[in-house]
Amino acid sequence: MKTLIAEDDFTSRLLLQELLKIYGPTHIAVNGREAVDAARMARVSGEPYDLICLDIMMPEMDGQEALSIIRQMETSPAAARENRTKIVMTTALADRANVMKAAQRQCDGFLVKPIEKAKLIETLRRLNLIS
Repeated sequence: MKTLIAEDDFTSRLLLQELLKIYGPTHIAVNGREAVDAARMARVSGEPYDLICLDIMMPEMDGQEALSIIRQMETSPAAARENRTKIVMTTALADRANVMKAAQRQCDGFLVKPIEKAKLIETLRRLNLIS
């Protein structure tokens, strides 16, 4: 499983990287703009990410905007819905407005920080990324 972690907080990035590295390569982006660029490059190279963990609150471009742009990149006929990247939003803001906004923009999951290992694994299983 190839993963992109988009997170501006060092500690949160490190935690996610430690939890996910056993499942495959993990790449890092420190803001939404870098996440969009990384997702675009991976898609163009023919090796898109299996999972992107997007923090909602980041500098330069937040996770909500990055989510919208990444989903727009996947609207080509070649990007079948079942083959699209799984995107899980991560945030300290567990408010209903952020959850609804992310769901409308087609995120696949939502994890509240601090991220618990059991909840992350449960989400990965639900998304059929691990067994």
